[in-house]
Amino acid sequence: MKKTFLAIALATSVFTLSACNSNDDEVVVATKYGEITQNNFYEELKAAYGNTLIVNLVVEHILENKYDVKKEEIDERFNESKEQFGDSFELYLSMQGLTEEQWKENLRFQLLFEKAGEDLVKKEDIEEYFNQAKYELNARHILVKDEKKAKEIYDKLQNGEDFAKLAEEHSEDPRSGANGGELGWFSVGQMVPEFNDAAYALEIDEISEPVKSNFGYHIIQVTDKREVEDLGTLEENEPQIKQAILETKIIDLVKESDVDVKDEDLKDAFANILGGE
Repeated sequence: MKKTFLAIALATSVFTLSACNSNDDEVVVATKYGEITQNNFYEELKAAYGNTLIVNLVVEHILENKYDVKKEEIDERFNESKEQFGDSFELYLSMQGLTEEQWKENLRFQLLFEKAGEDLVKKEDIEEYFNQAKYELNARHILVKDEKKAKEIYDKLQNGEDFAKLAEEHSEDPRSGANGGELGWFSVGQMVPEFNDAAYALEIDEISEPVKSNFGYHIIQVTDKREVEDLGTLEENEPQIKQAILETKIIDLVKESDVDVKDEDLKDAFANILGGE
C-alpha cells in the first residue's frame, strides 16, 4: 500500500480552467484555417493536465477558506524576490513564462502553504517522524475490504495459522497477496499514514490487529528492521520532514471536504488520495 504523494505546483505557470465565461464558443485563437474556441481550449487543457489541476484547485480552495493571505504579505515577498534576483528578475520571469501578476499568484500559493504548515505541523510530529525515519522496515500484510473478515483472519493468526498461506488465500492486494503478503523494505512516509504508524509501532514478528485505511483493513507483520545509514540530524532533515507531514495533513483536509467530482472525465483525479488501487 505505497502512498502516492499529492503533487502541488507552487512554482509553475498558473493555468485557469475558466468556467466563468458562459460563452463556450468564444474564440481564443483565429487562423485562416479555422478557429480555436474557449471550449476547444478547455477540453485540450483538461485532457493534458486536468487531474493535476483539479486537485491543485481543490487544495487551493480548501486552504483559502482556512487561511488568509494579505496583499501586504504578497507584496513583501514579491519585493524580496525582486531584490534577490536583482537586474535578472525580468529575465527570470520571462524564462519561466510568467508575468509579475502570475508570479504574485504563485507567491500567494506559497504563503498559503506556509500558513498551513505553521498551523498543522507540530514539533512533536516532526520528532516522531524523524524517530521513525531512523529505521527501514520489512513487512507483510493481508488486505481485505470487510472488517468482519479481517477479524476472522486475525483470530486465525493468533491461533497459529500460517501468515503467508492466509495472505495467498484471502489478501485482496494484487501486488503482494500471491507472494504471501510480502511488501519488502520501506521507509517512513512510503505507506499511507494509518499503515505507516501501525507498522512502526510493532515489534519484529508481532502481528497487528486489523488497521483501517482507505484501501480496506490491513493485518500487518513486521518481519525485519534495520537502521538507516547517513540519515543526518533532525535539524538537517526538518524541512523535508515538515513538507512530508504537511502533505499528509493536506490530504486529510481533502478527505474531510466531501469531494464530489461531477465531471466524468475527472472522476479518477482523487483516486490516489481518497482510496482505491
